[in-house]
Amino acid sequence: MQPVIGIVGTSGSGKTTLLEYLVTQLAGQGIRVNVIKHSHHDLELEPPRKDSARLRMAGAHEVMVASPYRFAIIQELRGASEPTLDEQLARMAPADMTLVEGFKSFAFDKLEVFRPEAGRPPLYPHDPYIVAVASDQPRPADVAPGVAWLDLNARESVLDWLDGWLKKNRAAP
Repeated sequence: MQPVIGIVGTSGSGKTTLLEYLVTQLAGQGIRVNVIKHSHHDLELEPPRKDSARLRMAGAHEVMVASPYRFAIIQELRGASEPTLDEQLARMAPADMTLVEGFKSFAFDKLEVFRPEAGRPPLYPHDPYIVAVASDQPRPADVAPGVAWLDLNARESVLDWLDGWLKKNRAAP
């Protein structure tokens, strides 16, 4: 399976901004990157009066909208359980790596984006799967020795760390 790492943090910490930078840089290096963005909110992916929305609302289980530029598959759960992260990953096309924003309670490697000014406590003290923290603050004394502490204001250092993580995890069985 391709390497998967989560980008986690509290709301307003800068996860999406960091992800956008990382995806741009990795794609620029020729690395094929998939992204899964988890949301706790209902998703509106199409205007309600478009044909695809009308067909979905009529009862279709899955609707694919396709064009010469992109396609999307919209699946209605209709009361079924939300698919697990593994099930979501299985639906993705092959890639060199997948970055996941969200699914923070799942057991996989994670990079936490932590900004104290967001007003919420960090996740790293309570999550053994956080392998790195990108922050705009100096490393606190209570960070476990194996956790990398990265300067969020020097995004290139976060990218360098991620490149190293990817090389290490590509080689892993």
